[in-house]
Amino acid sequence: MNFSLSEEHLMIQQAARDFAQKELLPGVIERDRDQKFPTEQVKKMGEMGLLGMMVDPKYGGAGMDSVSYVLAMEEIAKVDASAAVVMSVNNSLVCAGIEKFASEEQKMKYLVPLASGEKLGAFALSEPEAGSDATSQKTTAVDMGDYYLLNGTKNWITNGGTASYYVVIAQTDPEKKHKGINAFIVEREWAGFEIGPKEDKLGIRGSDTHSLMFTDVKVPKENRIGEDGFGFNFAMAVLNGGRIGIASQALGIASGAYELALNYAKQRKAFRTEIINHQAIAFKLADMATQITAARMLCFKAAVEKDEGKDISESGAMAKLYSSQVAMDTTIEAVQIHGGYGYVKEYHVERMMRDAKITQIYEGTSEIQKIVISRSIAK
Repeated sequence: MNFSLSEEHLMIQQAARDFAQKELLPGVIERDRDQKFPTEQVKKMGEMGLLGMMVDPKYGGAGMDSVSYVLAMEEIAKVDASAAVVMSVNNSLVCAGIEKFASEEQKMKYLVPLASGEKLGAFALSEPEAGSDATSQKTTAVDMGDYYLLNGTKNWITNGGTASYYVVIAQTDPEKKHKGINAFIVEREWAGFEIGPKEDKLGIRGSDTHSLMFTDVKVPKENRIGEDGFGFNFAMAVLNGGRIGIASQALGIASGAYELALNYAKQRKAFRTEIINHQAIAFKLADMATQITAARMLCFKAAVEKDEGKDISESGAMAKLYSSQVAMDTTIEAVQIHGGYGYVKEYHVERMMRDAKITQIYEGTSEIQKIVISRSIAK
């Protein structure tokens, strides 16, 4: 594998870095405090092509590769993990799934505005009783002939309150279990669709997380993605790619916290010298730098394999599992290196520590990643 980045990759990385510093850093503490969605910033991300990075330009996307996506995600998440997860969901869970599996009519109607950033998407799989066990869908979609009647509740839905289009996973034939599950594109304005209150979260507080309620929502037959019963396989395929996005988000949180800790250690003095000269601090930074580099390589590996059309269930799970652990470990140590300053909001690292935790939970918990990896290596 070639580890050198192309000139185009470096340009994308720098553009995302500049955007994060100029557009996301101002107000990031206040958005976290007030649970304020970064509306204007996300709009500008769409204008830059960051919301449909890997989508074919004929559908409004930027036509970039997955390595470019990892690079951009890391730079955005270094500064604002909430903006990064908005970007991840729209790219990895919504646009990617529609582009790969939807009909041409569905792509023209829904993918074009999603990839261009004109509209925002959400992915609705989790339920009150179906998180890691995605086969236990209670939301139902009853076949009524030329439409489905959708009933049920989804929760923990990122972009839940701001999206225009929702990819919803529902059970059509319970007797067939996972083979009776379907995926649908649902529009926000449809009768019977209700959005619940915003969740008050530990971290990624700038992203909007809501429950979704469906009461006799009529979903046209043409809004089903793929053949009847394809929904579970669709969701698993989409999540495989989505793990690269969350791994990159975790990588960005870790590298952002590390950079802040490194700069602080070079300036803060104790016992008549900068604290980076004390082995206790220097060794923490050495571990952080090594682990972050390893996480980045895992993200790159998964991204390259995805672009090569390989099965990324194992490499994506490894990237997410390891990167999310590195995010937790790095942010905890970044707070420690900052001492008392690390415990206050002004210095950012306490927010990064809170943001890091969710990367071990959503789009497949760390325990689920280990199941995926262990099954893969046992083959």
